[in-house]
Amino acid sequence: MRRLAARGAAGDAGEVAAPAADSTDCAQGRSPRPPRVTLGLFVLLLCDRLIDLCAIWDPGVFLHAAGWKRASGTARRRLNEAETLSSVREAQVERLEAARPRRPGCRERGPVLRMARQQPPPWVHTAILLCLLSLTGAIEIPMDLSQPPTITKQSVKDHIVDPRDNILIECEAKGNPAPSFHWTRNSRFFNIAKDPRVSMRRRSGTLVIDFRSGGRPEEYEGEYQCFARNKFGTALSNRIRLQVSKSPLWPKENLDPVVVQEGAPLTLQCNPPPGLPSPVIFWMSSSMEPITQDKRVSQGHNGDLYFSNVMLQDMQTDYSCNARFHFTHTIQQKNAFTLKVLTNNPYNDSSLRNHPDMYSARGVAERTPSFMYPQGTASSQMVLRGMDLLLECIASGVPTPDIAWYKKGGDLPSDKAKFENFNKALRITNVSEEDSGEYFCLASNKMGSIRHTISVRVKAAPYWLDEPKNLILAPGEDGRLVCRANGNPKPTVQWMVNGEPLQSAPPNPNREVAGDTIIFRDTQISSRAVYQCNTSNEHGYLLANAFVSVLDVPPRMLSPRNQLIRVILYNRTRLDCPFFGSPIPTLRWFKNGQGSNLDGGNYHVYENGSLEIKMIRKEDQGIYTCVATNILGKAENQVRLEVKDPTRIYRMPEDQVAKRGTTVQLECRVKHDPSLKLTVSWLKDDEPLYIGNRMKKEDDSLTIFGVAERDQGSYTCIASTELDQDLAKAHLTVLADQATPTNRLAALPKGRPDRPRDLELTDLAERSVRLTWIPGDDNNSPITDYVVQFEEDQFQPGVWHDHSKFPGSVNSAVLQLSPYVNYQFRVIAVNEVGSSHPSLPSERYRTSGAPPESNPADVRGEGTRKNNMEITWTPMNATSAFGPNLRYIVKWRRRETRETWNNVTVWGSRYVVGQTPVYVPYEIRVQAENDFGKGPEPDTVIGYSGEDYPRAAPTDVKIRVLNSTAISLQWNRVYPDTVQGQLREYRAYYWRESSLLKNLWVSQKRQQASFPGDRPRGVVSRLFPYSNYKLEMVVVNGRGDGPRSETKEFTTPEGVPSAPRRFRVRQPNLETINLEWDHPEHPNGILIGYTLKYVAFNGTKLGKQIVENFSPNQTKFTVRRADPVSRYRFTLSARTQVGSGEAVTEESPAPPNEATPTAAYTNNQADIATQGWFIGLMCAIALLVLILLIVCFIKRSRGGKYPVREKKDVPLGPEDPKEEDGSFDYSDEDNKPLQGSQTSLDGTIKQQESDDSLVDYGEGGEGQFNEDGSFIGQYTVKKDKEETEGNESSEATSPVNAIYSLA
Repeated sequence: MRRLAARGAAGDAGEVAAPAADSTDCAQGRSPRPPRVTLGLFVLLLCDRLIDLCAIWDPGVFLHAAGWKRASGTARRRLNEAETLSSVREAQVERLEAARPRRPGCRERGPVLRMARQQPPPWVHTAILLCLLSLTGAIEIPMDLSQPPTITKQSVKDHIVDPRDNILIECEAKGNPAPSFHWTRNSRFFNIAKDPRVSMRRRSGTLVIDFRSGGRPEEYEGEYQCFARNKFGTALSNRIRLQVSKSPLWPKENLDPVVVQEGAPLTLQCNPPPGLPSPVIFWMSSSMEPITQDKRVSQGHNGDLYFSNVMLQDMQTDYSCNARFHFTHTIQQKNAFTLKVLTNNPYNDSSLRNHPDMYSARGVAERTPSFMYPQGTASSQMVLRGMDLLLECIASGVPTPDIAWYKKGGDLPSDKAKFENFNKALRITNVSEEDSGEYFCLASNKMGSIRHTISVRVKAAPYWLDEPKNLILAPGEDGRLVCRANGNPKPTVQWMVNGEPLQSAPPNPNREVAGDTIIFRDTQISSRAVYQCNTSNEHGYLLANAFVSVLDVPPRMLSPRNQLIRVILYNRTRLDCPFFGSPIPTLRWFKNGQGSNLDGGNYHVYENGSLEIKMIRKEDQGIYTCVATNILGKAENQVRLEVKDPTRIYRMPEDQVAKRGTTVQLECRVKHDPSLKLTVSWLKDDEPLYIGNRMKKEDDSLTIFGVAERDQGSYTCIASTELDQDLAKAHLTVLADQATPTNRLAALPKGRPDRPRDLELTDLAERSVRLTWIPGDDNNSPITDYVVQFEEDQFQPGVWHDHSKFPGSVNSAVLQLSPYVNYQFRVIAVNEVGSSHPSLPSERYRTSGAPPESNPADVRGEGTRKNNMEITWTPMNATSAFGPNLRYIVKWRRRETRETWNNVTVWGSRYVVGQTPVYVPYEIRVQAENDFGKGPEPDTVIGYSGEDYPRAAPTDVKIRVLNSTAISLQWNRVYPDTVQGQLREYRAYYWRESSLLKNLWVSQKRQQASFPGDRPRGVVSRLFPYSNYKLEMVVVNGRGDGPRSETKEFTTPEGVPSAPRRFRVRQPNLETINLEWDHPEHPNGILIGYTLKYVAFNGTKLGKQIVENFSPNQTKFTVRRADPVSRYRFTLSARTQVGSGEAVTEESPAPPNEATPTAAYTNNQADIATQGWFIGLMCAIALLVLILLIVCFIKRSRGGKYPVREKKDVPLGPEDPKEEDGSFDYSDEDNKPLQGSQTSLDGTIKQQESDDSLVDYGEGGEGQFNEDGSFIGQYTVKKDKEETEGNESSEATSPVNAIYSLA
């Protein structure tokens, strides 16, 4: 048997802490008041329930805290990953609060408890997304209270509509009293009553424009804005730009056949009609077959079809560009291109397609790559932050080039970058500012390589740093609205009140505007209004509404009264009490009417009012009362808590091996709380098990009669109640009937041992016990070891730990025990095959308590802020607690002053000391204590309070140039008291200001050099020669950088250049070699020339090296070969006054087949045209062609049915319902099967059985398509039947084709 996961409790689904009640208050800049919970916080509590529901989900199995470590390894890993999500959520809330200005007296929010989570079902994902959004959402006011309007729903900013439907522009809002609505169009009042087609939905501002009685949707295009108003203010929607979708027709055109030489590049341009939104482009043949794309043939982002090199097989089909328009559900089809490929080898041998040297086998000359798109060597591209960046490079060449992508000065962002279209496109998702820079694509084949550089600039539409939130104040309170946004260029901020500019609003003495912040002081009821913040730049805008509401409200409870919460024993749970009031109420908890407030020990009250019970025990059952109080009154609510026993499978199904036809019984005995309804179900191979006639399901077992091979698999028993569940799995193996073996000496099969049984505890002592067991069958493999495990029910109930290991010859052992642990033991047998299933647990034995004998380990003190010190340690486990109520006595004092010890008792594993000086040493001690006494005296650990930023910068910075790429720095060190922390390093920030060479662009990206420790000098290397630099120095501690020193300037001297770029060696014939190169990428000075060294070689023989010097402007050179056999090795370098730079080496191409041409061949090659045999051969060929033409002409004259008319549009008859626009409607109204046809190698279509083949139809006809563009209908306009028959003559036998082949 294999237990998959431990039990869980649905009662846990509410046990996470909500944000502190006064944290929202502080975040909005309010004066501190007693805590209250708003409806917005109630939403957070509900979200936390959903998040914790996700936390305990394990593919349908709920996990409670006690069962965490019994979960599967995969489950625990998933839970740990989900823990990160909890941290992200907590960090989001903390960032939200940190961004709010705080007033004196505001308290920090309480800790947010986090439960580990697993992969939830899809609906939980949606709920969590909404919850995460609500964490930063506006505060909600109960709807029965007066409040200004709030926009709750609106259409998107760019609203594109289908011209065939009625237009709907959404605008909904809430408020008390209910708001009224009006609209503007193009910034002018839109009078709805004057237009009979326009109406507004009841109790809503949504506009409906009806075209059932006629009208053109294009007349209503424009920019719309909705206004929702009541007596407390006016809220605005976004400016909604309404556009009607367009799918224009493709212009009529007749396309001539495209003639291209085999091996040449080709671009088939699509040029689709501009639509709104842009159409989806795809290429198909006229027979509705998708065009196969690969590294050689592919579609570009602009819709064009690119051939890096054309091959003869490309002529076997035609090519039609199709544009699919989403809104109108139509496909526009362009007339098809027909290819004519001129070749030196007219035989299309399919075996050559996979030839290792396909091109040379077909006589196609190899070429170096060149770019088809984009053109040139450099281009630029701008992209907005958050969008996808798509870079594309398509190259031609023979063989087909490979494309590689790089980023100058760094690596591609591996987490966001992906390659598309056979590496021809680079897509970077969710672009940010650090993605700007220079990217380049490298196209290469065996003939050479080229590079194209793309300069990427990242701009940004406005995005929120701090979005204004609704502000709820009591009379006389202070508050503020903050509107902060960023973008590139920097956006401007405009404030409005009730839809009017703030400058033209009536003056308010209680209101002060300070840039992006509005401050309210001593607010009164008359201060209620809705404020709008509009932040914009050239790339877009953001508009936010935030109201100011001034209320005097006594406390009220927001949750149902007298709730019943049932939880499983030993779980963590939390009782929520959402409430609302103004001024902010205080909240207290009581149990069973007792007068003492619940807080401390097993209880913890969060600042939002939630009561957490860390581990539920039977005595925690009862009635809990929460009371909220402010100066206007009080309100209370009660929660009844019931504690239930967990559901456990104590007799689990076991793995079994059965013969076919026998009976198998799988046990599943369950123990559960009698007040809960138990359901036992079975799975087979993780799917629900169908209980057929051969199976019998009982409460505690599953019986299978007449076992067959199909019954083999894994069986899972699931015992569940409405609060929790447990499951266990076993595997059934079915053996086929076999003859009884006659060889008694045959080796018996080995298996894992059976589980030990009958565990017994004897010799009970305070710190030891004897455990005895009976070994199980070893299954033909001797038992080598026994592993004893234990479980305790206080700290980690249900989790088994290894205790000790004993030899296989032992079945009794004395176990050493720890004080105050309620032990339960089990034994596992091990042999060479594997481990047995664990034995059934022994009876429990609790040892007596004692004071701790050790203290927590890993004690440290570190500052998390400049004015605190956090003391942490590793908590002690159950076997080192030695008694109940384990706690820690934390002591600390300043090291230098030797003051008296401060101390505090802590139940957790951390304590924060506040109001500490900046970075001073403390002596720290942490001592364990339980109800039996204290542990030994702890060791003293030295910790430090928090660091602050350094206050001083290095002075007297001196720079000495060492060489063209390095400098030496020297500075005066800062005084230790100005570091305000541990000095980590001195750091130099430097950047290249310009090059001494004119018109040379340089990157001014800041770089840094670190000098660890307290040192006065260092060296900065890897500089660019012949450049102007600037440099600043800072000192760095654990908090960050200190102030910058005075900016220093220096110039690096001239250096040697980098290697010349793109050194190409070409051999046009056997007599000359052409050399070409480009200037070095980094001249590093003034170039004075190039040096070329080359030497001839033939095998191992080397000729004399020749040296050539060139001027700096020369980039070409031709070498006369001494003989046609030898190859040449060329070495090229550039020179400055300093010397020669890095050299690049290339070799001349090897002669074809490495064959040595003879002198006779060389002499006769030029005279072949004058040879008699050649002239005779050409005359014979010409005579043969003439005879073929005459025979063909005679044959055609006898046929008499060949059409001679020119290609033209076929007139439409009554039976031809063709639309004039040439578009295809691919709605699912009329799906007709495609008639059978067969395509020949030359692209013509031969009819089979039916005359309704695609070749019968004209160009631009109408058909039907699925959403993926596949053809599902048929054309409705036929060509003349005789013309079709005339075109059926085979192109392979045509004399015209014969001439093309000879050409």
